[in-house]
Amino acid sequence: MRIKNHNLISVVIITMIISSCKTYYIPMESFNEQFKDINSVELKTVYTKGPMGDIVTYKTYPIEYIKCVDKENNPIELKNSPSIEVRITGKNNKKVYFYFDQMFVQDSILKGDGSRFIYYPKQIPIKDIKLIEIQDGHKNFKYIDKKQ
Repeated sequence: MRIKNHNLISVVIITMIISSCKTYYIPMESFNEQFKDINSVELKTVYTKGPMGDIVTYKTYPIEYIKCVDKENNPIELKNSPSIEVRITGKNNKKVYFYFDQMFVQDSILKGDGSRFIYYPKQIPIKDIKLIEIQDGHKNFKYIDKKQ
């Protein structure tokens, strides 16, 4: 019995390592370039289906691919989806978490929502951002064509 438990634990740990999320980075210059000149008129309406079948409608930036870099600074284009998570580290080393498609720049402040289930707004002045990390959390949220 003890050997079976040990094997099960080993399989779980290996699976977690293999399926872990790859983290990329958005340099501030690239972030500013990707978000500049986009105003509320250009936002697009999206429909997102959650893991429990719920459908949510909201407006987001019309960014199909997110320009980022890997840890060796090689350029990567990450396909935007509702499961893309962003971790912002401030100059004070505090972290703020957002979903990429629910982030907005307004008056030099990055604002966003940290939850898909409850309204949980957060913000950080752009001048206070030290690091932007981004990854696909592989959560079961999908864009769908229209509200069903």
